[in-house]
Amino acid sequence: MQAKDHHYLCPILFLLVITTANSPVYAQTNWPQWRGAGGAGISSETGLPTEWSDTKNIRWKTAIPGRGHSSPIVWGTKVFLTTSIEGPIVPGAEAVRHIHKGQEYKHPDSVGADHSYTLKLLCLDLASGKLLWDRTVYEGRVYDNRHRKNTYASATPATDGQYLYLSFEAEGIYCYDFAGKRIWKTSLGQIAKGGMGPGTSPVLYQNLVILQCDQEYGEGSFIAAVEKKTGKEVWRTARDQRRSWATPLLVQSDKRTELVTSGPRWIISYDPATGKEFWRAPGVESNPIPSPVAGKDLVFVTAGSDAKRAVAIRPGGSGDLTETANLVWRYDKGTAYVPSPILYDEYLYLMTDGGALTCLEAATGKLIYQARLPVAAQFTASPVAFEGKIMIVSEDGDSFILKAGPTPQVLSANSLGEPVYASPAIANGNILIRGASTLYCISNGPPK
Repeated sequence: MQAKDHHYLCPILFLLVITTANSPVYAQTNWPQWRGAGGAGISSETGLPTEWSDTKNIRWKTAIPGRGHSSPIVWGTKVFLTTSIEGPIVPGAEAVRHIHKGQEYKHPDSVGADHSYTLKLLCLDLASGKLLWDRTVYEGRVYDNRHRKNTYASATPATDGQYLYLSFEAEGIYCYDFAGKRIWKTSLGQIAKGGMGPGTSPVLYQNLVILQCDQEYGEGSFIAAVEKKTGKEVWRTARDQRRSWATPLLVQSDKRTELVTSGPRWIISYDPATGKEFWRAPGVESNPIPSPVAGKDLVFVTAGSDAKRAVAIRPGGSGDLTETANLVWRYDKGTAYVPSPILYDEYLYLMTDGGALTCLEAATGKLIYQARLPVAAQFTASPVAFEGKIMIVSEDGDSFILKAGPTPQVLSANSLGEPVYASPAIANGNILIRGASTLYCISNGPPK
């Protein structure tokens, strides 16, 4: 795929502004999980690059074997990444059968379970991109198919700075140390998602690793926590929710920490220490793929496969919140099937998979603007934000840097010339973008 020339970006909906980066000032930040610290997708760093190309600001690029939509995570000087390498066809191997209302079904884009797979964990040096080690986490047949666009390494790992926690769903939950030594492995059972594959990432809370395991049409769905040190299951709570790919979010309310989960029937908040339900609110009525975000004393949950739905809920309640003041607002337009929203300063930004943008006032749901990127594209990666800017990356590998705020404005547009499905990470003056076969480190700072 050839890199694209973006000189033709037009000001029909956006004003294109080329800016010169300030002198780099880097906070020593990590990016420890899906969408970074707190699952917000926001970095406090300044001086990050806003322009790059094959000959500009690409600090390094490293070929990554196999396929994966998991994001890189960063702690200190190390980058961690998972990948899935497809092996040969296994005679007689097939996915678990999917039954709904007594009838067997198979999605036309459901593939993969007739092959063997090698699932790997990679560790790279942040300064150079050099591969420090790789470990085979799992090797063999897989339980279920995946969507042909998905991979078996689509869940992002999480780290507490000492250990790495990986979920491959039906193929197991794993813990490794930073030297690549396996500490434990465990299983929460057979997990199937209609032959569409994995996607939900693990969440860390105190001494627990928490995983949302919604599957099929609700039968067998649950959310569970295992102990960090041993992998031993601590609690499990049944859920009446069909399959989902959203990652739950830890939300701090006035007096407690809540674990908020997206679901088509119900949005449910749990006590992360015990799995006890705090409250539930009407669900998103779509496949839950976007992950929640929180701020301004609200939690925002979106989805867009069937119904287009964005809701703002005030945490801290109890029981059924239907028709209560805890349901602050609802907006039924502009939401994505796959990308998660982002809350930055006073505004909640929604993006459709086709690149239509909606900016809402977070506190009220008031529409601030609707606009569309000046280039037709599809989006799977979720946006990230830094220093008054929002970055979104298309499936073509084109990155658009937008000015955050009430007026739509493109500051720059860049291309890697390689498909991108994984969400970016930001750490220590670097933007990390995983392409279809390459991990790119983008930086305008001096070598460290």
